[in-house]
Amino acid sequence: MTRFFKEKNKAKNLKKRNRQTSSRSNAKRPDERNFKRELARESSDNFGEKKLSPPQLKAVERLLSGIGTPEAKPLVPDDFQIEALKAIETEDVLVTAPTGSGKTWIAREEIRRLLADGKRAWYTTPLKALTNSKYMEFSTEFGAENVGILTGDRKENMSAPLIVGTTEIYRNQLFDALRSGEQVRTDFVILDEAHYLADEDRGHVWEEAIILSPPRIRLLLLSATIGNADEFARWIEEVRGTSVRVINRAGSRPVELRAAYLSKNLQLYPLYDENGNFNRDVEQFANEKRRDFRRR
Repeated sequence: MTRFFKEKNKAKNLKKRNRQTSSRSNAKRPDERNFKRELARESSDNFGEKKLSPPQLKAVERLLSGIGTPEAKPLVPDDFQIEALKAIETEDVLVTAPTGSGKTWIAREEIRRLLADGKRAWYTTPLKALTNSKYMEFSTEFGAENVGILTGDRKENMSAPLIVGTTEIYRNQLFDALRSGEQVRTDFVILDEAHYLADEDRGHVWEEAIILSPPRIRLLLLSATIGNADEFARWIEEVRGTSVRVINRAGSRPVELRAAYLSKNLQLYPLYDENGNFNRDVEQFANEKRRDFRRR
């Protein structure tokens, strides 16, 4: 009985403390409602950095010159693109060309011809982001009803005549066809970024996709970084029993790359001067990072 009264008194004291705490917190609430938080500083606040000098401004103007939407002109295919389109009708084709030179145009035009003939195509990429990008691009080009996507995350319109997917998914379809004794439902396969064959972890996927694709399916392999294209082509011929045309568009990138450093003050510093030498103005930021690292 004594224990019962002790527990009862303990509960009463606890309720009393809770009421006192609640009244104190309620007294503070008007202040909280009237409190105005100060605005944060702008992210582009001046960090003590000097403004660009006239020579530096001219360097930035050179860096940004010519950037923008080019004037609309009729497309005139390059010779290597026309050669690839002719060859793909009867052979496998390996195209090596710098980024921005128009490798995807070859695939797009052959897909257009196949869809007009009521045939089917597969476009494979190594990355989900690139797959999603190509899916949007081809949906706009050929109509959403004609394009499907297959990745580990997305499976849409799988019966479409044009499927865009990761190389792993296409390879898995080849395995499924072997087990079931059925044919893969495609007439043409594009292996974009074909240099992934040399990847230590994932290269076997490209090997299996090439080896297991029936000879009736024509392959178009696209890459900007295959150095031993002829050797690669001979291997494909050996494992597939087909003829492979190598089309090498040598030379520099059609779309120039320009590099610059964006400072804390949102000022641009070209990494290279007009003579192609390293821009010494950028060294100040490397020195700042070293000083910050020493302070830590």
